[in-house]
Parts: sequence; structure tokens; C-alpha cells
Amino acid sequence: MTSEPNTPDTGLDDLLNRNFPGKVVRKDLTKLVKEGANVPVYVLEYLLGSYCASNDEAVIEEGLRTVKKVLAENYVRPDEAEKVKSTIRERGSLKIIDKVTVTLNEKRDVYEALLGNLGVKGIEVSNTIVKKYEKLLVGGIWCIATLEYFFEEDQKGSPFLLRDLKPIQMPNMDLEEVFQGRRAFTEEQWIDALLRSTGMEPTNFQERVKWHLLARMIPLVENNYNLAELGPRGTGKSHIYKFWSPVVRPPWRTCSTTWPVDRSVLWGCGTWWRSMKWRGSRSRTKTAFRS
Repeated sequence: MTSEPNTPDTGLDDLLNRNFPGKVVRKDLTKLVKEGANVPVYVLEYLLGSYCASNDEAVIEEGLRTVKKVLAENYVRPDEAEKVKSTIRERGSLKIIDKVTVTLNEKRDVYEALLGNLGVKGIEVSNTIVKKYEKLLVGGIWCIATLEYFFEEDQKGSPFLLRDLKPIQMPNMDLEEVFQGRRAFTEEQWIDALLRSTGMEPTNFQERVKWHLLARMIPLVENNYNLAELGPRGTGKSHIYKFWSPVVRPPWRTCSTTWPVDRSVLWGCGTWWRSMKWRGSRSRTKTAFRS
């Protein structure tokens, strides 16, 4: 199935960093920063992609120090919310990292933001920001926000003012940017980049195995695609879905056994598969089934 372990292709890393700046993350660095910091992983990955997007160890070390400094000074911990609010009041302005959720206040006809960890609500948000980042209205997104403090008597809204906002999570998907970056890769290089994004080192696999691993990704991009993969436990049938995103949770059901496969097992899997295929066609969802 695999070839002898090879040295990872650093040329592919350079190509990715050049064509997708700020979007390439070394997963091993996430664990180094995660220790002692109760921060969502995608927040860490955003910061690492911004400051550690290089193969130069010196640049990476400097970037790690910067990331830790940013987290220490700007990330809002719920138990330190009052301290952060006091700092904003005394300084007049502060850049923070927090989850921002926006709602429409129909009585005042304005958009208002809620900062989850800081515990502040009623902050007016401009129409321009809401139109640019519509996901703020759908569950909210983590952002780097610049807050100011201005208090006056009889004011209707919050004394906190939102001066600037930069999403950490992807507020929208710019496919044209992906297409533009893809043009710099050959087909083989792009396949290797996809496999490395799932936690697999492509230099350790033969071409046929690479295509097998790619086939597992089809349900992620194709609607109403039903996929069944037969195999023993522990052979990586569900690895890609767990690694890719904690949000991706296909409704699979196992039918693997420790004894040789016989007709009864195949019939049982086949009956279940036919019923699940019918259910999948009715649900019109992105699904992956394995047995």
C-alpha cells in the first residue's frame, strides 16, 4: 500500500506559502501554542498562518513568540472580562480577540453586536461591516476587533464602540482566490497538497493509494453522493472526516467484523446500504456511508 518513508517535500510547502499566504498552517505548531491557552484551535491556526507561514526556523520561532504575545494581550478570557473592560475604559481603545454575534434591533433600526467572552452587548455595528461579513448574523464568528470607550449621559446604546473588525474564521468563501492559487500547481502537486491537508504525507504513498484516499473526499464536495468502504477496523476509513473538521460528521454506521466476510455479512451490509442509500437520496445532504 505504501512505499518506504520518505522525506517530506518542502518544495510543496514553499509553493503553498507563496500562493496561499496566511492560509497555510503547520499543525504541529498548534500543539505548542495550545498548551496552557484555552483558545479555539481555528483562532490559533489563523495566528500561526499569519506569523509562522515559512520554512525558516528562525522566522517560525519569532512568529511563535508573537502569537503567544498576541494571545496574552488581546485574547479575552471570560474570567478576565471585567479587567479587559476596565482597560478599554482607561486606555480609550484596545484590540481584542473574541466571538462577535450581530443582531438587528428593529426598535432602533440598527445592528448591534454581542461579544461573547467580554459579555458586552448593544454595540452598534455599521451596515457596511454586516453586508461584508454576513456570517456575523448567523451564529457569529471569531474576530479581531478594535473597541473604543465613550460615555455620555442619556445615551441609548453601549458606551463601547466598534471601530474595526477583522474576521478570524472565514466570513465567506472566495473561490476565485482558490482558482487563482490552483493555477500555480501541477495536477500531481495539487493532489499532494490535498492529501497533506488531511494529515497524510503524500511522499509515502504510491499513486494508486493516493487516488484511493482522494475518493474519500468526494462526499465533501458532491451533493447526495453515497460512499461505502469495506474494510477492517483501524484502516483509516473515517480518519479524513475527523481530521478535516470537527463539524464534518457523516452519518456512517460500521459493519466491519473480526471474522472472514461471508454471504450473511455481505447481505446484512447490503440491506443496510440499500436502505441508507434511499434515505440519503431523500435527504439531499452531503453524506458518506461506510461498512
